[in-house]
Amino acid sequence: MREVVLLGAGKIGRMIAALLSGSGDYDVLVGDNDEQRLGRVAARERVTTRIIDVADRSALDGALEGRDSVVSALSFQFNVSIAEAAAANGLSYFDLTEDVATARCIRAIASKPKPGQIFMPQCGLAPGFVSIVANDLTKAFDALEVVRMRVGALPQYPSNALRYNLTWSTDGLINEYCNSCEAIRDGRRTELLPLEGLEQFLLDGVQYEAFNTSGGIGTLCETLDGQLRELNYKTIRYPGHRDLMSFLLADLRLSERRDLLKGVLEQAIPVTFQDLVVVFCTASGRRKNQLVQISDARTIYSQTLFGEAWSAIQISTAAALCAVLDLKFEAKLPNQGFVRQEEIELAAFLANRFGKYYASASRVEGDAA
Repeated sequence: MREVVLLGAGKIGRMIAALLSGSGDYDVLVGDNDEQRLGRVAARERVTTRIIDVADRSALDGALEGRDSVVSALSFQFNVSIAEAAAANGLSYFDLTEDVATARCIRAIASKPKPGQIFMPQCGLAPGFVSIVANDLTKAFDALEVVRMRVGALPQYPSNALRYNLTWSTDGLINEYCNSCEAIRDGRRTELLPLEGLEQFLLDGVQYEAFNTSGGIGTLCETLDGQLRELNYKTIRYPGHRDLMSFLLADLRLSERRDLLKGVLEQAIPVTFQDLVVVFCTASGRRKNQLVQISDARTIYSQTLFGEAWSAIQISTAAALCAVLDLKFEAKLPNQGFVRQEEIELAAFLANRFGKYYASASRVEGDAA
């Protein structure tokens, strides 16, 4: 039995617990500081729950004792201290962070791993799966030129001016909209402003917009540095969303009052579980002296699993992390130190029992000749 500690029993944590326990191969200790959240996972087989305040290092160390790996499904603010505890206790570490500074801190913590211990932040959708699929596209060219990564979690039935509903962490959403964005432009690594670079495109007959946001590119700028002219990541929304968010963040200066912005969004914008996730990556370059573009487009919908309705963002985020965790136990990842998402082979990911949620959503376009 694979013994794992899962910290956080919120929207994504519940889905992770359901997938891991439902596989029959994992014994999962779920820790949270909220009894009500823990109550929603306590009845699952092979799941035990415990009230844990991750700020209490002794309580955290006690929960990690005797386990192989720890997964953080908490907000990024807690992840550095969890990674430090994992390092001290010899556990491998996984998280879902989109926060660039947090990922850099975890990389530093991973510099002196114990044998068999890995540290793998950014294991969700974006960053996460999008880096795996984008990196796979780069292998089709003799000379790579451009890679563009586009991801969005969207309501199926938008009904407000923002054309958006909350589907995951509000803190993470604000972080993405306010922090600088890593990219490669004209062959040089750089940082771009969030909400800039507005573009529009059609996919399956639906009009979308996309714009710069922070964190989704993961470590690809470092991995592909010196290999291409352009690399960028943008968030997908329905048209008009970006202008209204720019009004709130820039014109009303709510980017300087993030707690107030969080309160406004959570009071005014409903949560929805009727959503969809769009992943759209393109790469272009030279192959046999011809300029070629290849695209990978996938749409994931909400569905009922284990007798319960789950949103597309819950399924896609949790499935990505669980697939990576599975690959670790199957010895299909590097066996020590810091591991980047793009070190995972796309074929291995999609063949995994959790990666199937992406495989079944596949629609890949492009000349394979």
